[in-house]
Amino acid sequence: MADRPKALFTMHARYLSQLFPAPLMDRLEKLVDIDPSLVAQRFDQPEVALALADAEIMITGWGSPRVDRAVLAAAPRLRAVVHAAGTVRHLIDDACWERGLLVSSAAQANALPVAEYTVAAVLLAGKGVFDARERYRADPAFRRREEDPAAGNYGRRVGLIGASRVGRRVLELLRPYDLALTLADPYLDAAEAARLGAELLPLDELLRTSTIVSMHAPDIPQTRGLLDRRRLALIPDGGMLINTARGALVDHDALIAELVTGRISAVLDVTDPEPPPADSPLFHMPNVFLTPHVAGSMGNELERLGRSAVEEIERLTDRRPLAHPVTQSDLERVA
Repeated sequence: MADRPKALFTMHARYLSQLFPAPLMDRLEKLVDIDPSLVAQRFDQPEVALALADAEIMITGWGSPRVDRAVLAAAPRLRAVVHAAGTVRHLIDDACWERGLLVSSAAQANALPVAEYTVAAVLLAGKGVFDARERYRADPAFRRREEDPAAGNYGRRVGLIGASRVGRRVLELLRPYDLALTLADPYLDAAEAARLGAELLPLDELLRTSTIVSMHAPDIPQTRGLLDRRRLALIPDGGMLINTARGALVDHDALIAELVTGRISAVLDVTDPEPPPADSPLFHMPNVFLTPHVAGSMGNELERLGRSAVEEIERLTDRRPLAHPVTQSDLERVA
């Protein structure tokens, strides 16, 4: 079809086949004129420069170089950036907004596995599974039912910090369980929180009253170090902190100081820095379940991100509004 808009992939080439397996790639090629063998990881390659000059749509992903003023000057026909991954904060330059580019993200699709990981962590934490594993290793005669009457999820208070895409999905998935769900978010009112199935609380009160605290706020200047030494100390003894958002939301040194005491535990899929230094005590603490940023899309889940991108391109080619647009003002309060 001669009228298909020209498009260009920009991302780490290793992700392409997982994001766009053959049936999905066939669907994409019916919509746009794109060369699947050309995946730009730099914009200074001659063949990329040629494709960039004609590109109307840029399909980006993890590892894409930043789309800045110089790139836009080399891409006079570019009108949309469709990101087959989560945040575009690192990708989109102010010049993109000045140009009036349409920008879309697969952040909604990427939120799903993060929420699923979080829900699993919440339910396992409530049962005391992480602690029981360590105690069982040390003493095969250990029996949780007899030694910890506080374990269990019936009526357990779970506090979520941030009604992000992930936070909202976590609330939705936890709603059928017999949990008391609370939420802290400065952009919500009590009525909206209630619609999400949670009681809205000030942050300090949420920390004081929740035995499981889960982070879902964006990494923006106002939230960096949000959980500092004072606030971490508010979490009740025996409490659990779950962080699948960004490591910078929690004061790293203050968290380690709390964890060293054994007073609280943590499930950490993100840290600051990431990864932690090789000699970090986080790797060896029995009260820390540490994973290497795996909560987001991985393996066969990447196809969901590619499908989201293809569906957005279908909307573009049909001249319909994007389902997952990102605006400059969004970046002031979302990831």
